[in-house]
Amino acid sequence: QVQLVESGGGLVQAGGSLRLSCAASGSIFSINTMGWGTQAPGKQRELVATITPGGSTNYADSVKGRFTISRDNAKNTVYLQMNSLKPEDTAVYYCYGQVVLTSRATSAYWGQGTQVTVSS
Repeated sequence: QVQLVESGGGLVQAGGSLRLSCAASGSIFSINTMGWGTQAPGKQRELVATITPGGSTNYADSVKGRFTISRDNAKNTVYLQMNSLKPEDTAVYYCYGQVVLTSRATSAYWGQGTQVTVSS
């Protein structure tokens, strides 16, 4: 019903920058909170940045001041600008969305993930 497709991951040196994008498509009426999460090997997936439709943002302490989340509501797209990257930021980054479907039911969706690797 709904697909979230990420792009923009890759390999970057420590101190560098990357910009992730995620476009949602399908039976979408609207999207409430959108965000980005990471899942390190052997650990649970956790959100590192979220944004409401009105633009209110929240960040995990580990990325605060370095990452900036933004969204384009008209395009059902969310972005993550990642600056001053550190090797510990290496992870698969997943797009997240709380989607209100055309049926008016609400469900949470995750994308397939995009790999970010930061070399020292």
